[in-house]
Amino acid sequence: MKINILLDLKNNLGEGPIWDVEQQRLYWIDSLDGRVFSCTEKGTEIKCWDVRQKIGSMALCKDGHSAIVALEKGIYILDFITGETHLLHAPESDKPNNRFNDGKVDRQGRFVVGSMDMQEDNPSGALYRLNTDHSLHKIEQNIIVSNAPCWSPNGDIFYFADTWTGEIWKYDYDVSTGNINNRQTFCKVDTSTGGAADGATVDSEGYLWNALVYAGKIVRYNPDGDIDRIIEMPVKKVTSVAFGGENLDILYVTSMARPPLPRFPEDGQLRGSVFSIHNLGVKGIAEKRFGG
Repeated sequence: MKINILLDLKNNLGEGPIWDVEQQRLYWIDSLDGRVFSCTEKGTEIKCWDVRQKIGSMALCKDGHSAIVALEKGIYILDFITGETHLLHAPESDKPNNRFNDGKVDRQGRFVVGSMDMQEDNPSGALYRLNTDHSLHKIEQNIIVSNAPCWSPNGDIFYFADTWTGEIWKYDYDVSTGNINNRQTFCKVDTSTGGAADGATVDSEGYLWNALVYAGKIVRYNPDGDIDRIIEMPVKKVTSVAFGGENLDILYVTSMARPPLPRFPEDGQLRGSVFSIHNLGVKGIAEKRFGG
């Protein structure tokens, strides 16, 4: 195993890496600065778009020139050509202390995204599903910080975390409707060192990889929820993970340069970098584009 620094851009809150198999490019965001980034497998040909709001997550669209972006004030479409955004839904316009956070596309092309309380202490958030016809449906509620949405390889198990519960949950996922039910505890997260569950992905073997933010660890869990391996990272505030590269065998890891609240710890010189981890011996699953 080898950990490389792909890019040291000092992203204030790097998040949401996505590997696009069609373009062979990595996308990720800076949540606090409101920017979307893209680069090649080796960190070259960097592109950037300013969405002018805090951004929680994104999903590339099947048309190849736009993305769904979950911004502070709602869910928008970003046109990569013009740089303009167009509002689709603002379901929490009555909650000024909330913003959208982590989201990902399911195996059928629907975008599942959650919201969060920006002070990270009030269960005012919810989980939504954006269907390919652009209709929006609330599927879970009473969430403090939505994080770690991802699916088993065949898509019938949905993983999700409310960061400060100290757990990652799993639900039965109806692949035909996108509805969730039968929530169970998938695993307990080791919060003894101050860490908490952040972004996650599932590899081709059905193992879940989770960024343990503030603890500087990437944890791989087997399908039963037991820890398979732990990777110690060179920074504490790792935020999310995604497999990419030509063979989907590189694990990309985002991190934050500036903690979102004063109570969270500072970090070392490499804070805010994007890392690439090689020679793990496993591969990821190609991410779907949004089907709308």
